[in-house]
Amino acid sequence: MNIKIVTVGKIKEKYLKLGIDEFTKRLSKYCKLDIVELSDEKAPENLSEKEMDMIKDKEGKKILSHVKDTTYAIALAIDGKNLSSEDLADKLNSLSIMGKSNVTFIIGGSLGLSDEVLKRADFKLSFSKMTFPHQLMRLILLEQVYRSFRIIKGEPYHK
Repeated sequence: MNIKIVTVGKIKEKYLKLGIDEFTKRLSKYCKLDIVELSDEKAPENLSEKEMDMIKDKEGKKILSHVKDTTYAIALAIDGKNLSSEDLADKLNSLSIMGKSNVTFIIGGSLGLSDEVLKRADFKLSFSKMTFPHQLMRLILLEQVYRSFRIIKGEPYHK
């Protein structure tokens, strides 16, 4: 399976980089992983709705330029569907069985994802009703994808 993560924003914190590197290494046993890191648009504190939408649209265009028409796109969104780790494993396994071996996860910037990106998504996935920093979300996603492959393979994992 080919897993791509298209994400807005750079990782600056060393502890996050170490975790991301660790799960990237672990995942190499199960899939081909490609992480596309896009620069975020500058967003001052007091933005109007229109300014926020403009920034999300700019970031959205960059994101969509890395999402092929043939890939199954999963957007991380607060209003998406909540899945257990087992459910995510089932989803990835089902996609593989159906011949959809190219899966792209999309993580937006600090303002979220544009409507255009959300419309392109084949599935919207929510990890929680809480908001997480996109840098931390990348680490959490990698851990859950790794856990999914362990579940699919029937290998032990921490419950």
